Amino acid sequence: MKAIGYHRSLPITDPESLIDLELPDPTPGAHDLLVEVHAVSVNPVDAKVRARMAPEDGQPKVLGWDASGVVRAVGKDVTLFKPGDKVWYAGSLVRPGTNSELHVVDERIVGHMPATLDFAQAAALPLTAITAWELLFDRLGVPEGREANGQALLVIGAAGGVGSILVQLARQLTGLTVIGTASRPETAQWVTELGAHHVIDHTRPLSQELKRIGFDGVEYIASLNQTDRHFDEIVASIKPQGRVGLIDDPEIIDFRKLKTKAVSLHWEFMFTRSMFGTADQIRQHELLDRVARLIDEGVLRTTLNERFGSINAANLRRAHELIETNRARGKIVLEGF
Repeated sequence: MKAIGYHRSLPITDPESLIDLELPDPTPGAHDLLVEVHAVSVNPVDAKVRARMAPEDGQPKVLGWDASGVVRAVGKDVTLFKPGDKVWYAGSLVRPGTNSELHVVDERIVGHMPATLDFAQAAALPLTAITAWELLFDRLGVPEGREANGQALLVIGAAGGVGSILVQLARQLTGLTVIGTASRPETAQWVTELGAHHVIDHTRPLSQELKRIGFDGVEYIASLNQTDRHFDEIVASIKPQGRVGLIDDPEIIDFRKLKTKAVSLHWEFMFTRSMFGTADQIRQHELLDRVARLIDEGVLRTTLNERFGSINAANLRRAHELIETNRARGKIVLEGF
């Protein structure tokens, strides 16, 4: 099968940083699906792993987590899917990636693809939707229900992949006032279109920006990037007994600054369930099916922003390069081999 991977961790400007490969077809295990991949999207984790994690045992490393495709075969213990089903999922950090014509994935972290989306539109969402859902409902503990409750959520980095779906989930499924941050007119417009009640500029002090729109602070903060840069303003902006969630890899931060406000800190990592084989990993199957229904009902929309052409090394290098600028809006998707 065709695949894209690398033999050495290199800067993305190096032509060898991602290369086209021919690899043996994989074989599904007992709980696995063998998926014919139709589309993939690129996330910051792709670029981070490529830059930091060298392949082992002389074998090339294949990246990619988000995927949509069609089930070609199933393992002997599979009960949730059958050959021919259209699926979408975010894969596992400890297994080969989705940048390949065929991919093996545990059925318990796979969802049925939304009927109203094409493969590219669907591939944009799984990793970010799982991350946003777990961050909002599992980590921050925000209750579902659209009745206004007088509380607010600040989403730092709202125009990115996770932010683009988190804003929608918070606006459509909770009673929170949703405040997103963006630094350019086009990203501010994007966040507004996704449903944010307010958009503020994260290049300015967040606490001052919140006061400008009439907020002395917020009950919840989701910090999606550059947490170390924004941390003092996070401390200033969170209300006493509030909750802060983050997903990035900040430099060393003095979290003791949260103590006087009795603020709780929550880290979201959507790969935890598949990495440790937790007993509840099937919840990712369930939430992907729930998100698919919400999309088909018109409640949520895809966050696809750019189609980068077919799935090959050259196009993936372009996508990684854009991701590394931290200026991507929504999601970058590649489709077909």
